[in-house]
Amino acid sequence: MKLRLCAPCHFGLEGPVGAELRRMGFANVTGENGRVLFDGDPAGIAKANVGLACAERVMILAARFRAETFTELFDGVRAVRWEDFLPRDAAFIVVGHTVSSKLFSERSCQSIIKKAVAERLKEAYHTSWMPETGARYTLRFHLLKDETSVYLDTTGDGLHKRGYRAVAGDAPISETLAAAIADFAHFDGSRPLYDPFCGSGTLLIEAAFRATHRAPGLYRNFAGERYAFLPPALWKEAREAAEARILDIPLELYGSDIDPKMVLRTEENARLARVRGVSVRRIDVHDFTPDPGVLITNPPYGERLLDADAAAELCRTLGRRTEGCPDLDRYVVTCDEEFERNFGRKATKRRKIYNGMIKSCLYMYFDEKRIERKREQARENKSK
Repeated sequence: MKLRLCAPCHFGLEGPVGAELRRMGFANVTGENGRVLFDGDPAGIAKANVGLACAERVMILAARFRAETFTELFDGVRAVRWEDFLPRDAAFIVVGHTVSSKLFSERSCQSIIKKAVAERLKEAYHTSWMPETGARYTLRFHLLKDETSVYLDTTGDGLHKRGYRAVAGDAPISETLAAAIADFAHFDGSRPLYDPFCGSGTLLIEAAFRATHRAPGLYRNFAGERYAFLPPALWKEAREAAEARILDIPLELYGSDIDPKMVLRTEENARLARVRGVSVRRIDVHDFTPDPGVLITNPPYGERLLDADAAAELCRTLGRRTEGCPDLDRYVVTCDEEFERNFGRKATKRRKIYNGMIKSCLYMYFDEKRIERKREQARENKSK
């Protein structure tokens, strides 16, 4: 069964998600705003759910069409072969949203889509009613400027829910965003990693996953495991293949935080994530002294944790504490638009990204020749 699949993501992460999918062997990968489309099959659904680090979920694109009236919406949805995915007793819900469309009532769209799917299934199964006593299926719709997309969600709880972060910090960074930052940093575990504002340890853990090729969904469950057209063998094979790719390499992951509760939380989350090599200390950033390596961090910022002046002072301190270490690559994600001025230098590169709904920027300071050497080495290893 050939399928068009969709991996929604934070705005700004379409590139990393697309690169992940290509590395995993998927074809016809196409980025759009906040999502990446790709071709796959039922086995690919399991593979993508288990392996994707930067995407939010994996969905089947069931239909895409223009709808300016409820009749057009009903007809477009009813034309889909829902019987290929939903059994006679499927308990299905419909969720979604509309943006700049004539059909602006989300509740009405939900009702129309639900009715259209039910009518299609009743005809296909030669029944006058749908019992909805079986497995739960979630249909998602998105109307943008009258263009309708309807999806079948195969993930359930978002892919950012890895299972290791039972309790987060006051302003946690998303696991998927942390994974993307580790990807931007090309972190491979060959050098020490530092996070002087480690919070609940998300950046350290996701960087460890990348370095060891650990599939982030390896130890969690997915909604698609309940779907009749996705047999258990597919999920078993995806997990076994993911386990076989894990590298057993030593890691040096150094986290620090001024809050002792965060130190304990990072240690606990690293244990739950089965990540080794994490060392956490309670220190103030004024006492932070890194050696050559890679720094990836998300300093507290004014909008959610500190007032603007205190946040700016932390960035100035971080700049002073790292300026004497030329062999330290630095990747800092923040919504502080004055970060470069506060930090004391212009970034080598900048990338706009979103942390949840907060518009942020990743400021990257690195040796471009070193990164190119890493890329060349990766290409050589791949060709062997």
